[in-house]
Amino acid sequence: MNNNETPLLVSTVPRTLEAKSKIFGFEISDVLLLFLNLSIQNLIFGTTPLKYLMVWGTTLSLGLILFFVKRGKPDNYLQHLAQYTFSSAIKYANLNDRKYRKFIKETNEGGSDDRL
Repeated sequence: MNNNETPLLVSTVPRTLEAKSKIFGFEISDVLLLFLNLSIQNLIFGTTPLKYLMVWGTTLSLGLILFFVKRGKPDNYLQHLAQYTFSSAIKYANLNDRKYRKFIKETNEGGSDDRL
């Protein structure tokens, strides 16, 4: 090897750069849903004798349902299922846009536009 040639620099790189972030097997959106349920149930039932059953029972059951229903499904399955369920069944390709408004350029009294 000549002195002019430099050796190739090598560094280690994580093997899965596109790995999804999961906490205890749940996606981040599922964890947020569980914590939202936990906080709302605690707000409503936190001072009642049903605290443990309603707060922890519903959160645990929701977590188990999410875990077993989403097993083997692709990422963001629930979001895509909700979009599919609540969107209209018929989609028209050549329908006029109802929200479209034609752009009307405002002019001064003299007929010229001095804004440009």
